[in-house]
Amino acid sequence: MTSQSLEFYIKAGPLTNITAYSAVCDTLPSDIPALCKIIQNTTIHIYWAERMGFQADTFRQSEVQIRSAENKLKKIFELDSSPLDKERPLEKRLVVNCRDISLLLTALLKEKRIPARARCGFATYFIKDHFEDHWVCEYWDAVAARWKMVDAQLDDFQKKALKIDFETHDMPIGKFIPAGGAWQMIRQNKADPNKFGIFKYKGEMFIVGDMQRDLLALNSIELLPWDQWGLLDKRYIQLTPRQLAFLDAMAVVTQLDDAGFDMVRKIYQENSFLKPHKSWLS
Repeated sequence: MTSQSLEFYIKAGPLTNITAYSAVCDTLPSDIPALCKIIQNTTIHIYWAERMGFQADTFRQSEVQIRSAENKLKKIFELDSSPLDKERPLEKRLVVNCRDISLLLTALLKEKRIPARARCGFATYFIKDHFEDHWVCEYWDAVAARWKMVDAQLDDFQKKALKIDFETHDMPIGKFIPAGGAWQMIRQNKADPNKFGIFKYKGEMFIVGDMQRDLLALNSIELLPWDQWGLLDKRYIQLTPRQLAFLDAMAVVTQLDDAGFDMVRKIYQENSFLKPHKSWLS
């Protein structure tokens, strides 16, 4: 990686800036498993809560609408003022989704001066023969000199339920498919687009949405999974050849790591229709 790109991913974005909690973060460990455990012990996934023994009502479920890592930490301490590394009872944990978990890990790593970025795409390990809408985190391991992918959502309970048999703090290639890879798979007729998504939401434009989210995440902007912007006002059959070519190019550059860094930045900066609403960044 170049020093330019590493420095970019060290800096907090509008939704990962947690300088208000710098003193708290200074007391936390820097190793990945420990940070993942802290997040797992202070949050509860909205779709796993009932299975784990907590019935979140509509008011508590609305916590997934909290956009920024700073406000998520604020809510965590409102629910329980204990130190962040103390495990909370289920009812005192922040209700989150996979995006939120990846956002929190990304924010904590950046605060620790470790280059990190959230990624949006599809996981292969939740449902057999299905690509589940999902977010993970990547961080730069300076010793190994490479990006490592982490699924901080997968706690011991989920690992056992899903029979996870791989390292979740350095995931093997192919377990998580970046949205650009999913787009290439369906464009090359290597996969059924209806196998990509979550619940009733699936198909080509769902993949486009995740690819737009992944592009913005690579620009340090981590939108909510249901934000609608860019090309998401169209159906797949309405996309023009020019728009399809644009998406084909986006799929490539979002998977190039350092080689694609300048292009990832350029695509976002030069295409105004990809800019999110300013209110989404506060």
